[in-house]
Amino acid sequence: MNKNEKYALADMVMNHALKNGAEQVSVSINNSRSSNIEIRDQKIDKLTESIRNSLTIRLFVDKKYSAHSTNRMKEKELFRFVDEALAATRFLAEDEFRSLPDPELYYKGGSADLNVMDPKLDSVEAKTKIDLATQVMNEAFQKDDRIISVSSYYSDNISDRVFVTSNGFKGDSNGSNISLSAEVSVNGGTGRPSAYWYENAIFFDKLNSTDVGKKALERALQKIGPKKIKSGKYPVVIENRTITSILSPLYSALLGSSIYNKQSFLIGKENKPVASQKLTIIDDPFIPSGFGSQLFDNEGLAAIKRPIIEEGILRNFYIDNYYGRKLKMKPTSGDTSNTIFKTGEKDLAGMIQEIKKGILITGFNGGNCNGSTGDFSYGIEGYFIENGKIIHPVNEMNISGNMNQFWLNLVETGNDVLENESIKTPSMMFDNIDFSGI
Repeated sequence: MNKNEKYALADMVMNHALKNGAEQVSVSINNSRSSNIEIRDQKIDKLTESIRNSLTIRLFVDKKYSAHSTNRMKEKELFRFVDEALAATRFLAEDEFRSLPDPELYYKGGSADLNVMDPKLDSVEAKTKIDLATQVMNEAFQKDDRIISVSSYYSDNISDRVFVTSNGFKGDSNGSNISLSAEVSVNGGTGRPSAYWYENAIFFDKLNSTDVGKKALERALQKIGPKKIKSGKYPVVIENRTITSILSPLYSALLGSSIYNKQSFLIGKENKPVASQKLTIIDDPFIPSGFGSQLFDNEGLAAIKRPIIEEGILRNFYIDNYYGRKLKMKPTSGDTSNTIFKTGEKDLAGMIQEIKKGILITGFNGGNCNGSTGDFSYGIEGYFIENGKIIHPVNEMNISGNMNQFWLNLVETGNDVLENESIKTPSMMFDNIDFSGI
């Protein structure tokens, strides 16, 4: 089905719903093609290729709302599907805030192609993908007597979407992504430490396939012989590949749903300090070939570049149309795009050299954060630092505190940005963080 045929099908379904009692309707048609390969200890454990097609309709009927999806695309079956969805929607409770967005907020077209889809990915043969996963496997397999198991993975996805609404939106988008990764577990004497490494890309010929397995093995071996350290307050550096775990509660607190449900520790803090001046976060949807680049969000709202936190000051929340109405706030978007951080001058090694006695965190193991208060506690793994050097691995330790204070303790952001991600995080250094033994 080409793009024009998808638009025609979406319009047909939308018009049928309108003729049969819906006041407002949106329809999206989504297609995806994916490959997944897993090799475990040099044997192919999984090889799947899938094609998925779906149509989703969102119905607004008598102040009632529902969403329904189907993978049946024949006209007769779709009409029956819509009729049944309309009947089911009428049994639901009224919600006066359910409505399509104001058309003035929609993407109107005319912007340049963001170049987020590899047109050549579909022609890459399965053998080529298997060879890549095998290469990753061979970089680690039997390279050390302490290895227990090695797994390597290849995955890719191509997706496209057509989206229309009954109050005037019409748009389409597409994208691709490829991932190559390895996971290695080793005999650590008293434990079985494991580690992983991965590389991502939008374009197949840009995928970095070198040393993926080797780096996973090195990280696993470095975890052997961990020791607990004395509880107390320490400076800490969090690796760029790990910092997203501690950023997650901050992102959740920025959502309109969290604010409305009183599950955000950032309520009432717009245009107030919520972090140290070292933290600046920009949401930029317009980066060419960016992993989160988009011209419009899932509701059709036009993408806008905006500051989220500016030198520690909270500037914007992520507000979708529904919670914007409930909170009487202008919708910004319920989606993140490319999250960009202002960087400092040092890389990870440079920040480690500044620490007299502290901890490098390379992973989080369990724990939680109270969304309403910001209180948190997470298990960590990493390394003890002394006089600017890594001394030994650390585990069975907890990091704890409150998010409102934690981000005020940020003292430095690195220049080692993860480029092949939508959240382009650098490593970060914090001061005076509570650690305790489990």
